[in-house]
Amino acid sequence: MTLNIPPHSLYTMLGVLGLLTLGSAVTMGLGLKNPSRDYSELRLRIRSWWIMVTILFLVLVSSKTTAIVFFGFLSFLTLKEFLSIVPTRQADRRVIFWTYLSIPLQYYWVSMGWYGMFIIFIPVYVFLFLPMRMILIGETQGFIHSAGLLHWAVMLTVFAISHIAYLLTLPVLNGAAGNIGLVLFLLLMTEFNDVCQYIWGKMLGRHKIIPKVSPNKTWEGFLGGFISTTVCAGYVAPLLTPLLFEQSLIAGGIIAVAGFVGDVVISSVKRDLHIKDSGSLIPGHGGILDRLDSLIYTAPLFFHFLYYLAY
Repeated sequence: MTLNIPPHSLYTMLGVLGLLTLGSAVTMGLGLKNPSRDYSELRLRIRSWWIMVTILFLVLVSSKTTAIVFFGFLSFLTLKEFLSIVPTRQADRRVIFWTYLSIPLQYYWVSMGWYGMFIIFIPVYVFLFLPMRMILIGETQGFIHSAGLLHWAVMLTVFAISHIAYLLTLPVLNGAAGNIGLVLFLLLMTEFNDVCQYIWGKMLGRHKIIPKVSPNKTWEGFLGGFISTTVCAGYVAPLLTPLLFEQSLIAGGIIAVAGFVGDVVISSVKRDLHIKDSGSLIPGHGGILDRLDSLIYTAPLFFHFLYYLAY
């Protein structure tokens, strides 16, 4: 089933491509103006953004099935990366197979639009099944640690991310944006919040918010990002979602807070493991988990807020 591009979603995509074009031009101008300075990392980041945005937009406008498969593949890459950086027992290899098997099953429920199974499959059935499979192996040393780790891995990388895909199966309530608009709003506001928190933190940051976890995070950056994202969402959400202005402000606030929490939670994981990045798959950005850390929290929280109000 082909996904048409509703006008508001199309204009949003063109706007993002315009911003990337502007970013590329500014970077090129900076290189010409200051040839002695090294802008290679900035160029690398923008080049990666071009690739990621192009792939995402092509997937979204192709078909609903293609988009769901894409997000399922994203869950696979994120789970694989997460399990590659955390310590697991040799005995759990056969159990890990079942964590990967949860991906096609979860996204099958998404493709069916079976909300009841989508919402309980991992938190209930996978949660109960994995320890049972571990028991059959007969290894009790490190059982609690492994059970918690595998459950958390599946919740973060499969259950949370699958909420993005389920947005594409919801009934269309905003014909000018379609289901693509829901996904675009979530992704854009999450990234916008990350950028705003970084910029406000750089400009005004003085008071550390959680220095032991993320020394660069400040109250000024958090509050600046929160206000910017909330206000922006108030005007953008009615164009891309069925939310009203007041509801959109709340959605923006939820995304701002959830994005911050997701960022620092994954930062805590990396600090515990004494690593800087979760991987090196995305040049200039690190790994998939580094890029999706905020979305892991914003996706389910925005989804359920929207679902409660509109569906």
